[in-house]
Amino acid sequence: MATKAKPSFEKAISDLEQIVKALESGELPLEKALEKFEAGIKLSRYCTETLDEAERRITLLTADETGTPVETPFDADA
Repeated sequence: MATKAKPSFEKAISDLEQIVKALESGELPLEKALEKFEAGIKLSRYCTETLDEAERRITLLTADETGTPVETPFDADA
């Protein structure tokens, strides 16, 4: 049995935005709205996990030689 490939983060966000729009329209029958809501929750969890993993990777990449994360202020003008 083949496993379904995970969407890119950008695709997941786009799909989630479409689900929110559909739910906010108020035009979906209850069963369809519940299906969309469930899909939205799954996408939201996937996006959160993806962002958490990105944060962990950035923390590792910005650590000093002792493994301590080095925080530097963000300079938007730089």
